[in-house]
Amino acid sequence: MNLILASKSPRRKEILENLGVNFEIITCETDEHTNETDGRKYVEEIAFRKGDAVRTLLESEGKFDENQIILSCDTVVVSADGEIMGKPLDRADAKRMILAFSGKPHFVISGIALITKEKTVVTSESTTVFFDTVDENDVEKYLDTDEAYDKAGAYAIQGYASLWIDGIRGDYFNVVGLPVKKLSDTLKKEFGIKLA
Repeated sequence: MNLILASKSPRRKEILENLGVNFEIITCETDEHTNETDGRKYVEEIAFRKGDAVRTLLESEGKFDENQIILSCDTVVVSADGEIMGKPLDRADAKRMILAFSGKPHFVISGIALITKEKTVVTSESTTVFFDTVDENDVEKYLDTDEAYDKAGAYAIQGYASLWIDGIRGDYFNVVGLPVKKLSDTLKKEFGIKLA
């Protein structure tokens, strides 16, 4: 089976490469706006749209066959009070997000869609992340690093923000952007494919 990653995320690419998975990247511009207010339904809808757009493109070019499987993903962060947070709009939005996590748990939810010619499976994974109390001056220093701006919730668990993380409950790689265990289990159960 030939895996197609429908994502430009360098983190998802790196995770798959570290697992020794062979894949190619094909992406399409996709409307990521939704009125969905449930975090799981939100990411599942967007993940499906991303994969479906790539399927439509490949089918229009006569390049989608029974030996291919498309993997598409979407990740959001949901605050303790239920706000769905994607990538920050600007510095002020990034600051607001980080301070919202200060001293409280929040949830990182990733949706994955797996699409073949015969079958589509959409699922999601949630990981709870516990932040320490964050000093506002430290947030300002963090925002000067530019690390916040292309990441859901304005932080990367493997970056500067790791200094604030007390712990997690769930899949670490889900917080990075690709829930490896969920992906592996779903591929095996639904498609008979082993990642390794």
